Amino acid sequence: MQTIIPDLFDPPAIPWNEPIGDASLLLHGFVLAQEEALLAALRGVIAEAPFRKMQTPGGRPMSVATTSCGRLGWMTDRRGYRYVTGDPLRGQAPWPVMPPLLADLAGQAAALAGFPAFCPDSCLINRYVPGAKMSLHQDKDEADFSQPIVSVSLGLPAVFQFGGLARSDTPQRYLLTHGDVVVWGGPDRLRFHGVLPVRPGEHPRMGAQRINLTFRVAG
Repeated sequence: MQTIIPDLFDPPAIPWNEPIGDASLLLHGFVLAQEEALLAALRGVIAEAPFRKMQTPGGRPMSVATTSCGRLGWMTDRRGYRYVTGDPLRGQAPWPVMPPLLADLAGQAAALAGFPAFCPDSCLINRYVPGAKMSLHQDKDEADFSQPIVSVSLGLPAVFQFGGLARSDTPQRYLLTHGDVVVWGGPDRLRFHGVLPVRPGEHPRMGAQRINLTFRVAG
């Protein structure tokens, strides 16, 4: 399987945009200009709603730790996958308000991919440590599939698998690095996607972790 990566000897200028589907775009380095403010906003969210590992409906612990911000937060346990209005640490308090900067960046990225009216009401935040992964899956717990998914990568690099509309379709692989954003929607909205196990490493700003923010219209 080929992993699609930039030419390391003659890399394009950052940021740059790479179409990866009919309605999908990889925006390399898109959030780097707002890095300091983004990380500060992220720290505030995590302080209010710390990461924790959830269980799948089958009872298996996820390899990533999760939290959320926005009106709705994503949840998984024995009762299934769903969005809920409140949970932080099971006290049922509302999720942290989505920082305006995060919502604005997601809207700008979506507009570049052809979705100018994107206003997310949920941001799922996943923390990957070395060895953590995300199996191929579809994002299909949201109410409106006409709205795209916007995914922001921070920290350690990861290989993003972007497949077809059937699980058996062979996925393409793209290297995502700190500051990259992927947007997919329209005919690509239900494409299977995932992340290969994150390799050990140390990012100069984020340490030995990768954090991924995915913005959705959930309700």
